[in-house]
Amino acid sequence: MTQENQNPEQENPAAEGSAQAAPEVGAVKTPEEEIAELNQKLGELQDHFLRAKAEGENIRRRAVEDIAKAHKFAIESFAEHLVPVTDSLYAALSTDASDAKAFKEGLEITLKQLLSAFEKGRMTEINPAVGDKFDPHHHQAIASVPSEQEANTVVSVLQRGYTVADRVLRPALVTVSAPK
Repeated sequence: MTQENQNPEQENPAAEGSAQAAPEVGAVKTPEEEIAELNQKLGELQDHFLRAKAEGENIRRRAVEDIAKAHKFAIESFAEHLVPVTDSLYAALSTDASDAKAFKEGLEITLKQLLSAFEKGRMTEINPAVGDKFDPHHHQAIASVPSEQEANTVVSVLQRGYTVADRVLRPALVTVSAPK
């Protein structure tokens, strides 16, 4: 028999050193230590979850507030363009209009201001010309009258319509030619 077989406790000195190092690296924990460590990790994860949930609620709440403010103040820039028109109308009402021609010129200037404000607010006028084809998306036919024009064409405009950013705010009220 060799020396290795005679002493079973000392089979391999290199293996013995690594066996002693293994328990130090992966030290066996008691169940209580493992429970305490897992409870700590659970507490940290619960804390992270609650913080993320609170942050999500805050983001949602801020978004709702921002949307409410956007709805509330959406007309603000348009209103800023209308204020000078109001000033002009008040000025016209405060003067003594002895001259109808001067009063009419003042009204025309005020109308130009108003149309400029509409343009700045992306509001356009729907004013079809006589003879234009009836467009149900932009016009509302009030009556159909016999006419020499082709059927379903605009004969007269009773009231102008308006669009805001390509959405019809109010269709133009028109009379159309009746089919022959």
